[in-house]
Amino acid sequence: MKDQRQPRILIADELAPVAMEVFRRRGLEPEVRTGLSPDALIEAAREVDAIVVRSASKITRQVIENATHLRVIGRAGIGVDNIDIHAATEHGVVVMNTPHGNATTTAELAVALMLGLARHLPQADRMVRSGVWKKKRLMGTEVAGKTLGVIGLGRIGRLVAERGRGLGMKVCGHDPYLEVEGVGTAVPGVELLELETLLERADFVSLHVPLTDSTRNLISWKRLANIKEGARLIHVSRGGVVDEEAVLDALNSGRLAGAAFDVFCEEPPPKDHPLLQRDDVLLTPHLGASSEEAQLRVASDIAEEISTFLLEGVAENALNAPSLPADALQELAPFLLLAEKLGSFLAQKIDGPMRKVEFEVAGEVTRFGVDHLRLAFLVGCLRHSLDTPVNFVNAPTLARERGILILENSQEEANYRQGEIRVRASERTGGKIHSIRGAVFGRDPRITAIENVHLDLPLRGPLLATRHRDLPGVLGAIGQVLGRHQVNIRRLELGPSREGSEELAYGFLTLYSDPPQEAVAEVAQLEAIEQVQLIRL
Repeated sequence: MKDQRQPRILIADELAPVAMEVFRRRGLEPEVRTGLSPDALIEAAREVDAIVVRSASKITRQVIENATHLRVIGRAGIGVDNIDIHAATEHGVVVMNTPHGNATTTAELAVALMLGLARHLPQADRMVRSGVWKKKRLMGTEVAGKTLGVIGLGRIGRLVAERGRGLGMKVCGHDPYLEVEGVGTAVPGVELLELETLLERADFVSLHVPLTDSTRNLISWKRLANIKEGARLIHVSRGGVVDEEAVLDALNSGRLAGAAFDVFCEEPPPKDHPLLQRDDVLLTPHLGASSEEAQLRVASDIAEEISTFLLEGVAENALNAPSLPADALQELAPFLLLAEKLGSFLAQKIDGPMRKVEFEVAGEVTRFGVDHLRLAFLVGCLRHSLDTPVNFVNAPTLARERGILILENSQEEANYRQGEIRVRASERTGGKIHSIRGAVFGRDPRITAIENVHLDLPLRGPLLATRHRDLPGVLGAIGQVLGRHQVNIRRLELGPSREGSEELAYGFLTLYSDPPQEAVAEVAQLEAIEQVQLIRL
């Protein structure tokens, strides 16, 4: 029976009031508890289905492991440094953010910091307030005609590049996910360069990358040693992307003419941080998303995303799970069920753990890609061998931990118009290969082949699978055993076995109810039976 429990939502950081309006419109009533200590947050999250944060609350492994009902964590903003995504993934918890809400605001801040550096605006303000009126000490530089180097060409980076071009700047960019092809290709009007080349050429360098293992200390001593002399650095991405000590050294040597920091490795930075003492450094307190418009957007967006996930099961902007729009999910749903059932069948059929899986999708369904179906297959496989919850989020991690290698493929041609799924899996011990196929007819998923035996099996009820000598009366004997135990046969499919030299056959009997263990044992004792398995679909 479906759980009728009303989802519980904890809002742990301050959000714009529009978030509550969205939740209530969707029939949900969150609990707002901000400013909690780490221990209090662990306790508050213990029974909730969703947690919503900005950047203040830290969703640690301890929070996640103690939140037994937790299904989703939502970040009203882009960066998720304050969320342990690895722990969330291990426990099947979706992590989602709002990548669109503060892009414009952050891009505008980067441009403002660039202009502030170019014209010494912070120093000018302080001098005037202190009664000093000496313009010669504040000789600036124009940005028009200068080169702006944008590192990271996601949503924010592209907006910065667009605004740089609007100011009459030459714009170059670097992004490891874009090929270096020249001007006007992947990003209109932006010359794509290798990182070292960009640093050698740019007068202003603006950073817009997430903090990952590959971007930590991206701007290092080595890279700053090669930066164009007199360049200015604008850092509005994430603390840790820039080596702050290396920047200090580059400022002292004159290699950098100035730097602007909106984010720091430690926030707030300690009072004795050397960057705080310098006139050639412009500092702001993580203002990237701090505009009224941005806060309204991210609060509204995260409330919509959380509500949609809890009420409809669709994960939009999920960082550790694929997402689908509702109409696509509805169309794909029978294939997701089919993939899960095929995984479940193989997990029960194979003797011991799997070693390698060849997963192929064919036909019209391939327009949705393979990822969602592969994940559904893994969920079906793993649920039978683990005592922890398995879902789309943690299935890949659990499969890797268990040494399951899955190879995926797709092709347009299929035996069935809507599409079909074909799977071959090998046992880790012995290397025996098992195969299964399935297709969807209308919205009815069915198994179409097992071990090269062509079938038409609906995915309902328990399945008694036999491998037996192909002799008269075998099926009658099986039927008599089941009849004595009051088990009715729903459907029967037969096919020849191609293994060995004996005349063997497969039998697949779908049943209306689970047979007792005694019935299965009696079938196994029949003279013609080589093997019998009860598989629950």
